[in-house]
Amino acid sequence: MKLRTLAITVSTAFTLAMAGCSTSPTNAQIGTGVGAVAGGVVGDALFGSTLGTVGGAAAGALIGNEVGKRK
Repeated sequence: MKLRTLAITVSTAFTLAMAGCSTSPTNAQIGTGVGAVAGGVVGDALFGSTLGTVGGAAAGALIGNEVGKRK
């Protein structure tokens, strides 16, 4: 039974991942992703806590989204 559950989970995850790649991302989406990663790294470096990392990622995502919309 565990093998069947694992197979269904893996195939569902693969299907969802492939559906997410069906179109090219917009500049705003790219900016959001890059901003979130960069903001998380900077937030962790400055504050060294989970709250700093999450806060930095949120701020970076917002800024990256706005910058991406303008291009």
